[in-house]
Amino acid sequence: MRLVFAGTPDAAVPSLRALADAGHDIALVITRPDAPVGRRRTLTPSPVASAATALDLPVLRTARLDDSALEAVRLADPELGVIVAYGALIREPLLSTPPHGWINLHFSTLPRWRGAAPVQHAIIAGDAEIGAGVFHLTPGLDDGDVFGEIRFPRPPEATAGELLSTLADAGARLLTDVVHDIADRRAHGRPQRGEVTYAPKLSIADGRVDWDQPRERVVSRILGVTPEPGAFATAGGARLKILAIGPAPAGTPPLRPGLVRAHAKTVVVGTGTEPIALQRVQPAGKPPMDAGDWWRGARADDLQLDGPGESDAHPDVAGADA
Repeated sequence: MRLVFAGTPDAAVPSLRALADAGHDIALVITRPDAPVGRRRTLTPSPVASAATALDLPVLRTARLDDSALEAVRLADPELGVIVAYGALIREPLLSTPPHGWINLHFSTLPRWRGAAPVQHAIIAGDAEIGAGVFHLTPGLDDGDVFGEIRFPRPPEATAGELLSTLADAGARLLTDVVHDIADRRAHGRPQRGEVTYAPKLSIADGRVDWDQPRERVVSRILGVTPEPGAFATAGGARLKILAIGPAPAGTPPLRPGLVRAHAKTVVVGTGTEPIALQRVQPAGKPPMDAGDWWRGARADDLQLDGPGESDAHPDVAGADA
């Protein structure tokens, strides 16, 4: 088919490449404008823009799907529009410009987690199953008929970034199959069924860890906001980014929520139930480092990490000495 493709981040690149490899005629690629990256704020093309350039495809960089974008799509004369994590809504009359409309690869099992951050919200909520689906784009928010989906158990230790990469690869194959079915007039959409939940974009504040929560919820929060917007706590008023965690060693005694100590050569922190291990952190103004190096540099027998609205006034739980 002759396609127009809209996408921006790394998660959209496998789909663009899969469609090109499958022999479809990608008449135009739409992506967000170059953005400042790194400490020097160097203007950098989006991952999709870089991939499209490597494939020698025409690229339209735009933050708004306005009249000029509509005219560019009309000139491209696509049969079908495909969108994967572009970063803006497609509205009429652009929505109905391709004869077959638009389809969207979404990284959840709709109607669960409609919105911008489905993988992150699925992990934070502790979902046992994750997936991706291809649906017909409509004026509503992710509410169109579904052409196909994939589902599988959620790996319990995977971060949002790792799961999104897995879903991006698997979803690219699903998306290509759906495009083939549409081209062959074999595609059949089904209405979404089940409870509707929403996954709005997360803010930096959503990354703050509440150590009073049970271990499972603390772990889910940290995994769900890694790498973006990033998990953090504060210690003595200074922010500490939490980059990687793991299970506490066997026999680790209970600790009050947020209390950090060393046990069996591992840095552990208390939650509302069992402790967890800190593996990699980033103190304010410093590069990422192993948690053990940070702990030794802190030179404190006890160190309290504060969560939302917390203070250092927690009483020790029984057996908290490590």
